[in-house]
Amino acid sequence: MAQITASMVAELRGKTDAPMMECKRALTEAEGDMVKAEELLRVKLGSKAGKAASRVTAEGVVVYAADAGVGALLEVNCETDFVTKNDSFLALANAAAALIAKQNPADVAALGALAYEQDGFGPTLEDVRKGLIGKIGENMSFRRFKRFANGSKLASYLHGTRIGVVVEFEGDEVAAKDVAMHIAAMKPVSLSSDEVPAELVARERSVAAAKAAEDAAVATAAGKPVQSAEIVTKRIEGGVQKYLKEVSLLNQAFVKNDKQTVEQMLKAMATTVKSFTLYVVGEGIEKKVDDFAAEVAAQVAAAQKAA
Repeated sequence: MAQITASMVAELRGKTDAPMMECKRALTEAEGDMVKAEELLRVKLGSKAGKAASRVTAEGVVVYAADAGVGALLEVNCETDFVTKNDSFLALANAAAALIAKQNPADVAALGALAYEQDGFGPTLEDVRKGLIGKIGENMSFRRFKRFANGSKLASYLHGTRIGVVVEFEGDEVAAKDVAMHIAAMKPVSLSSDEVPAELVARERSVAAAKAAEDAAVATAAGKPVQSAEIVTKRIEGGVQKYLKEVSLLNQAFVKNDKQTVEQMLKAMATTVKSFTLYVVGEGIEKKVDDFAAEVAAQVAAAQKAA
C-alpha cells in the first residue's frame, strides 16, 4: 500500500478545499494517485471538491508582444514570486516575446538561439538566460509560447503577470477586448461545446456516473426508492451537457451581463471570435510541497544524533 504523507494530504486539500480526513481517505483509496483521489472527492462531495482546482503553485510571468500585426504570448517560469518582480527577469521575458513576434522561432530551443544581449550577457537569448541564473541565483526557463500571424485581428489582455489571453477575431475591438477579459476570469477550455476535448467529457461523464451510483447506494441503505436506469442516464447526460456549457466560451454567461451568453453578446456587436489562447502561470506544473513538520523533525533528530 502506498504511503500517504502529510504533504500529499495538504496538496490535495489545497486543490479541493475538502476536509483533511476526507483527503486522507481519498488518497488511501486511490493508493496515492493524486488525480484519482481528486475524482473520488468530486464523487463524494460534488462541486465543493472542485472549487479550488484551478489553483497553481509554479511561479513566473506571462507576457505579450505585438509587431506589425503579429502577436506573441509567452510564459517564462522561475522558482519564486520574488524573482517575478526583478527588472532583469522582466526585461528578459519581454525581449523574448518581442523576438518571437519578429523572428518566428520554431520552438523554445530555436528561441534561445536568437541573438540578444542584456546585463553584459550574450550573444544569444539562451546565454542571457544562463547569465541571469548565475546573477540572480535562481533557475528560470522559457516554458511555452504561441505566435499569432494568420491575418486576423488580435485582442490581448494581461491580468497582472500571471494570466494572459489573446483573442483572434473579426469585428468590434471593444467586444473582443471584453471577451479576452471574460476568458481570463472564466477560463473556458474551448470555443464551443463540440470542441471540448474528448478526455474531459469522458472524465466528467465518469464522475457523474459514479456520483449517481453513490446516491443510489445511500438511498438503498436508507430504505428509500432508487431512481430508474432511464432517469439516472438522463441525469448523467444532463450533468455532462451542463458541464459543456460551463466550459465552452460561446455558451458561458457573459461576465459583464449574465443575462446573455458570450455568443449573444458577440452577435449583437457583429463580432466573430475565431480562436483564443489562455496562459495561466504554472498551469499543469506540480511544484514541490515541503513537509515542514517532517523537515523540522529530521533536523532535530540529526542534531540529537550529532550530540
